[in-house]
Amino acid sequence: MKLNWFTRKGIIYWPVSVIGWIILLLTLAYSVYTFIDIDSRSHSNSDTLINFVFSLLIIGLVYTIIAYFTEAKPQNPPTGE
Repeated sequence: MKLNWFTRKGIIYWPVSVIGWIILLLTLAYSVYTFIDIDSRSHSNSDTLINFVFSLLIIGLVYTIIAYFTEAKPQNPPTGE
């Protein structure tokens, strides 16, 4: 079964299906939720940013792994040999 949820444009994976868009929106919503949660427990701006950047890297890594395994790979055309 082929999963064509994302396509790669440079270093960014863009959604090309409804499931891809849902994954992107869930990723953005979870990032905002994580920021608000970290900010509510932090005492300074640097505490917030240090913890959020680490969380954002993990969230981005998971998104990239999902997108990599579900991207639309270009098909090799027949060479005629």
